[in-house]
Amino acid sequence: MIELRTPGEIEAMRAAGAVVAQMHAAVRELAAPGVRLTQLDQAARQVLADAGATSPFLGYAPLRSTPPFPGVVCLSVNDVALHGIPTSQELEDGDLLSVDAGATLDGWVGDAAITFPVGTPREEDRRLLDTTTRALEAGIAAAVVGGRLGDVSAAIGEVGRAGGCGINTDQGGHGIGRSMHEAPSVPNEGRAGRGLKLRAGLVIAIEPWFLAGGSDDYRVDADGWTLRSADGSRAAHVEHTVAVTDDGPRILTLPA
Repeated sequence: MIELRTPGEIEAMRAAGAVVAQMHAAVRELAAPGVRLTQLDQAARQVLADAGATSPFLGYAPLRSTPPFPGVVCLSVNDVALHGIPTSQELEDGDLLSVDAGATLDGWVGDAAITFPVGTPREEDRRLLDTTTRALEAGIAAAVVGGRLGDVSAAIGEVGRAGGCGINTDQGGHGIGRSMHEAPSVPNEGRAGRGLKLRAGLVIAIEPWFLAGGSDDYRVDADGWTLRSADGSRAAHVEHTVAVTDDGPRILTLPA
């Protein structure tokens, strides 16, 4: 069931989204060559504790066959596109790091992701990040009252394909509110003018994740979580929680 949120509920989600932005800032400040992924996860945990928030990621297990997720952030490095587990792996100069974070505050959830280079950036990573960021911006711009959900998906996919990126629709955006994953599904490719009609109060997480090699294929590691590009190419993942309002799309996961 798709639920529409009141202006007051959207404000409450904005507070949760601000915590997510703080988590991103803390991880980005600490990330450097030689830093372990577990250290980044611990920094994000401290932000949650200081804010009186909890993690919708920690212990999450969507399927019985999936082990509970052990971190409060997904930390995906280089060819890992999604759901990277915070391990003792040390970051290296030139790594590309995606940080997916969530926070639950007063019963409401915020969810967002950023990707950035660690140390010395590579030109090909700059291009991938530019394409992925522009796709997110295009998807957000399409999240307007009277539009269709397919408009959001089509806008994302058009930018990604024009940039030569691989796009897979097995994983994508989603509704969000009291829970992290709610209806509707928001694929990263679709047909404009199709799908759910967008109404004020709909809140969705819009999250393009693109594969630099151009292939749409991926594989999942034996841990049941880590999703990698099948061809070993690098990946980028960016996301915001966005409310559809009568005044246009409102991003709820920006810094306070």
